[in-house]
Amino acid sequence: MQFIIHPGDELPIYRQIMRQITDALAGGRLKGGDKLPSHRELAEELVIAPLTVKKAYDELEALGFIKTERGRGTFVCAKLPKFKPAEQRKQIEASARKLVAQAHLAGLDFDEISEVLKEAERELRQGQRSLASSSLANSGSRKEES
Repeated sequence: MQFIIHPGDELPIYRQIMRQITDALAGGRLKGGDKLPSHRELAEELVIAPLTVKKAYDELEALGFIKTERGRGTFVCAKLPKFKPAEQRKQIEASARKLVAQAHLAGLDFDEISEVLKEAERELRQGQRSLASSSLANSGSRKEES
């Protein structure tokens, strides 16, 4: 799995790591039982503090996405957490309202918003993140393979 970190992004680095792991789960690029790099390995590759990776892993573990087995490593849980459909729908609706408002302020119509969503889904499935749609496209990014 490839991790891309953008130090200048408004999203903290540990959250960027969390998002990339959850995106990989959603896109099917990570599956139950897959091994993740250790805190130290990933920190060295991304040139960040090991505690930053630990924080991301700790939060993902608390949410039920990954598990750490002492002496073996960190793995994607075989059984991922299930969220209540009503709660999920409320969160999605709130995000959709925010997206539509932001898009309209930017001058996009519904068809253009729909195209943006379709592209986002394609990128999720392919394991890529759009750099043009956010402040992620700054020259201070770090990219490493893991």
